[in-house]
Amino acid sequence: MYQQKTTIGIVDDDKDFRETLGELLSSIGYRTELFSSANELVRTADTTQAACLLVDLHLPDMTGLELARRLSATGHTVPIVFMTGAHDVDLHDQVWKLGCAGLLQKPFFPSELLETLSRAATRDS
Repeated sequence: MYQQKTTIGIVDDDKDFRETLGELLSSIGYRTELFSSANELVRTADTTQAACLLVDLHLPDMTGLELARRLSATGHTVPIVFMTGAHDVDLHDQVWKLGCAGLLQKPFFPSELLETLSRAATRDS
């Protein structure tokens, strides 16, 4: 039996994608917390066990960038890996200027996800 590595929070409004990503990460030892919206995460930010967040940049209630700014303003310093299907250079620049721990272009390979999460965890330590 393997040991749980850490908890990853997944924020994506696409239920199937969110659940599939959660199952993938759970299958290799991560605990996951799934959130369907940025507001759902904000409501539970003080109780979440997430050591890292995977956040879609294009959420209906607030963008991933707005979520990151809001969390930072309230003292939450959890590393954030953004995910996007958009090819917007300006948006990508904003993400890096915000200090994100990674950026994944959808669709991405599981190996890309794991490598990015590993870098995010190392960066946080």
